[in-house]
Amino acid sequence: MSHGLGITLCQVEVPDHTNEIGVVLELVRGLILEGRVITVDALLTQRKLAEAILAQRGHYLMIAKENQAELKAWIRSVFDEPIWLREAPAVAETIDCSHGRIEHRKLQASWSLSGSPVWPGLEQVFEIERRVIKKNSGEIREEIVYGCTSLSREQASAEELLKIARGHWHIENKSHWVRDVTFDEDRSQVRRGSIPQVMAALRNTAIGLMRSAGETNIAAACRRFAAQPWSTLALIGIKT
Repeated sequence: MSHGLGITLCQVEVPDHTNEIGVVLELVRGLILEGRVITVDALLTQRKLAEAILAQRGHYLMIAKENQAELKAWIRSVFDEPIWLREAPAVAETIDCSHGRIEHRKLQASWSLSGSPVWPGLEQVFEIERRVIKKNSGEIREEIVYGCTSLSREQASAEELLKIARGHWHIENKSHWVRDVTFDEDRSQVRRGSIPQVMAALRNTAIGLMRSAGETNIAAACRRFAAQPWSTLALIGIKT
């Protein structure tokens, strides 16, 4: 899904006997990646995927968690043990106050592992500290995540890396949440054959058409289009 457009660009079916790891290479090979930055969930932080993205002249930004314990340990050591640092890390911070909470994010980026065989095409590693305070209760939640990217210091500053990392969550906010809540996809009774994938494609297409038309609140747009079916036809170029 495009971070900026909020539109699903490509989809593939995930068979029942596997997970996204088994089909992601098929998906990226169907896309033009040159000059693009690909972000993925931690599950898809996989060597073969990084290599495939680089082979297509794209870039990646990946989060390292327990499924890539060795990679995570190397990245963490850069920030926990100063002897690894070639120079002081680049730092970027943001503070947001919305939805009843205060969110502080701090990213530190280092090129100390650049060129290392730890990960294909590795240029920078980073640490993101997240601190969330709920205004009504004062509850505080903190976490630290680690990641890596093939983008060099010249190609992406700490501020840009933080923006890209945050942008990844658009897939949850602009796609998964809309499909699950607005379209109630999880309770769909359609389960046989290829029909679930077809319905997913139709939902993605509907969301994409509405976003292309400038709609930001998909639930409100669905209600309006349901009441004004002629305006729905106009989205696909049919004038009445």
